[in-house]
Amino acid sequence: MTTLTRHRATAPKTERLRKYRPDIQGLRAVAIMMVVSMHVGLVDIHGGVDVSFVLSGFLIGSQLLAEIDKTGKVSLSKFWARRMRRLAPGMALVIVVTAGLAWLYASPLRFRSDMKDGLSSALSVMNWRLAETGTDYFANDGTQSPYQHFWSLGIEEQFYLAAPLALVAVAWLSRLVFRNRALVAVFLMAVVAGSLYLSVKQTASNQPLAYFGTQTRIWELASGILLALGAPLLSRMNVGLAGVISWLGLVTTIGTALLITAETPLPGYAVGGPVLGACMIIAGGCAAPRLGVERLLDNPVFNFIGNVSYGWYLWHWPILILWPDIVGRDMSYSDRFRVVFLSFFLAILMYYTFELRFRTNKELVARPWKGILTGATAIAAAAGAMAFAMVAPLNLSTSGSVASTGTVGYSDAESVKSSVLQKQLSATTLKALPDSKNDHTHYGCIDDTDVKKFVMRGNCVIGDTAGKTTMVVIGDSHAWQWGDAFHEIGQKLHTKVVTMAKGGCSPEIYSITNPELNREYSECDSWRESAFAEIKELKPDVIVVTSRIRQEVTESGAEKAFKVLEKSGAKFIYITDSPQPGKNVPDCLATHTDDISACNPKQDAAIQFRDFRAIEQKVAERHGAEVIDVLPAFCASGVCPTVISHQIVYFDSSHITAGYAKSLVPFLQPTLKKALAG
Repeated sequence: MTTLTRHRATAPKTERLRKYRPDIQGLRAVAIMMVVSMHVGLVDIHGGVDVSFVLSGFLIGSQLLAEIDKTGKVSLSKFWARRMRRLAPGMALVIVVTAGLAWLYASPLRFRSDMKDGLSSALSVMNWRLAETGTDYFANDGTQSPYQHFWSLGIEEQFYLAAPLALVAVAWLSRLVFRNRALVAVFLMAVVAGSLYLSVKQTASNQPLAYFGTQTRIWELASGILLALGAPLLSRMNVGLAGVISWLGLVTTIGTALLITAETPLPGYAVGGPVLGACMIIAGGCAAPRLGVERLLDNPVFNFIGNVSYGWYLWHWPILILWPDIVGRDMSYSDRFRVVFLSFFLAILMYYTFELRFRTNKELVARPWKGILTGATAIAAAAGAMAFAMVAPLNLSTSGSVASTGTVGYSDAESVKSSVLQKQLSATTLKALPDSKNDHTHYGCIDDTDVKKFVMRGNCVIGDTAGKTTMVVIGDSHAWQWGDAFHEIGQKLHTKVVTMAKGGCSPEIYSITNPELNREYSECDSWRESAFAEIKELKPDVIVVTSRIRQEVTESGAEKAFKVLEKSGAKFIYITDSPQPGKNVPDCLATHTDDISACNPKQDAAIQFRDFRAIEQKVAERHGAEVIDVLPAFCASGVCPTVISHQIVYFDSSHITAGYAKSLVPFLQPTLKKALAG
């Protein structure tokens, strides 16, 4: 049965427990509209995927439980064949087409990483890849993969593999022991409770794992199965009460979804609102109330959107991520609507020309093993295409049109000024471009987010490790990025350099909210305290303070830090923060080899939080610090070039390359030498 009309024609009109639920079809439409509008930035509404998980659990649970009631078992071949026919062909098509678009338009430097994502998507393990890499799903820095949205499909497909096996086993045991479904209900409630507990606990300790992990999302799917188990009882509910519950469910779903923001720790407790709301809509609809929310959800538009919702989900994300590369400009507000309409059109096209051919094919329906084989073939083809793409030549020019002459990197202010005018990449730069993402410092140590205490170790000591003078460099990753420069300076000045760096942790004492943790960065506070204690023991000759400027800066916090550091008796050097281009520079250069000016940010945009910079610098100067203003080494004529004298300046959207840091040794050394000399 493929159309709404045929569904309704065959749905028993005398049964309270209906085989076709138009309210669920409408809720499916609501869920996909929530997802798409949130992703493209039209409405800040979250929870659409969570609603979809509940729907999937209820629909699959209803099918499995009905078959168990009827036959006492489940035909795994028929179940998996239905899943394969419905999901695999469309998934394989989108994976392969996305790879082609990425090869043609996206950064060649990201292509192989994206193809690994495509392979993980084809194998339904994308959620675990994203959890392993610690991906921030809401990042807006150009690092998102066009396959990132396959995380939720991976969870569902893992669920489809395990759910029938677990449900049959528990149902058989329940009938054997209790002669009813009591054990099934207890089992499902235990799964919901256990998974929800893990969701809350891991959201606080490891947010990427909590967000993408199957173990923290399975409670949402299990909630749907629990509803399916209780559907016969729910169908006998008073219709007036059922109608009220269904309307309250819609209000709960939308209302709580609007309260969630990108800063809300997810999933945790926050997704409970949309999940509860979806459960209320489904539960109320079991009694088929005449005045329930079904009167709103059951309409031709929502029915149609529900039909193509799977394709819309598949297409909208890669189109959104690749759109700026395809059109050659940053995403405008009108572009967001173009992405919505184009992806919706592709979903309709795929549904009628591709998906239905597999879903309704009589041969595949009659012979489940053929349906499984067809789906497996589609998956294997997509996986094979991704494996081939991972070793295929990159779509990157290998010859520069500009001759490579003179010094590579910074030499003087004129080298920066002349680089502003450069349009094309030189042969030297093109040769270095494929490896530029890995051109970060080779020297110094940096602690990860979860580290609570600084511990002195061998790789933290650089420069002349036997030097008679000692210099400490303390800060976050914007201090660590100077490692190669300080190593060379330490060797030249016969100075031992101790690096103390922690990701996202300012040396100044003020409260920081960590975006990865979605909470106050308490690990930074304890780490800073231990680093200050280590400095007190070291008694260095010079302390270099530098870090990324944040809008949390307070004058009192900076004052406290310098007062503590003053007790060491060291002289201070304060290095101003380097400009931030705001986009991944190697990726941008790879797609603009003939006009790299498109990658060069304006100075006003690259110098963030000027007022807060001034606060920190003022406090540093008050405590006698020599200030090294690095701006002249990065910007000229109101522009901050991303390539200076054939040297790529940044290895990502924020941090400078080791090559450019080393070229700035002559720029930094005189001030450091003077401080060490006393």
